[in-house]
Amino acid sequence: MDVYEAVKSRRAVRRFIDRDVPKEVLERVLLAASWAPSGSNIQPWNSYVVTGAPLAELKKRAGKRVAAHGPWDEREYEMYPPAMKSPYRERRSAFGHERYSALGIADGDWEASQRAASANWDCFGAPAALFCYIDRELGLPQWADVGMYLQTVMLLLRGEGLHSCTQMAWSVYRKTVAEILSPREGLVLFCGMSIGYEDVTEPYIRTGRAPLNETVTFVGSTSQLLAQAAQDASLLDI
Repeated sequence: MDVYEAVKSRRAVRRFIDRDVPKEVLERVLLAASWAPSGSNIQPWNSYVVTGAPLAELKKRAGKRVAAHGPWDEREYEMYPPAMKSPYRERRSAFGHERYSALGIADGDWEASQRAASANWDCFGAPAALFCYIDRELGLPQWADVGMYLQTVMLLLRGEGLHSCTQMAWSVYRKTVAEILSPREGLVLFCGMSIGYEDVTEPYIRTGRAPLNETVTFVGSTSQLLAQAAQDASLLDI
């Protein structure tokens, strides 16, 4: 699989089959991902990979919290701004509509949406999960470094025929995660990542992308090429 195919085929998969991911595959992916870029090569990511009995126990404990309808853990960072402006607000809304429409959930059906969302804490049935932490004393540029690392992991997983789903949702059950992982002091849980082989029977709608001229500005002689490229409908699915 070449890099373009890996990028275009990567998506958030939300149902996995019951098939173990070989440890040597995970090790190969994470060893290669260690070459992801970071400012001054500080490599701010701290990853914990969980499989087998520890992952089963984590899912069990998280499931109990979901069933109890108790409060979430206090947030250590905000996932989204409280008042999201255009066009980001519309893009997020469109994603939610497409995601739940594929599952046959009507707009406004809060209970059904919550049931679907609760699958986050079962890792969507995935047999492996990665939890990525960052030192709380680091700054926004280092959070960006962690994002580049996670993207590298996801693309390498595609190269191995695997899929993934990054989940900031785990941050609201961070104390439950810590019970299993015992992360060192001073770390903030950024996200989890479910890893496994896709269950191809799960319905989904592949979310599109904004036209290139909405998100990219070319300065110089390439501007005319951009205008022509923006008319190519195939760009919407990159």
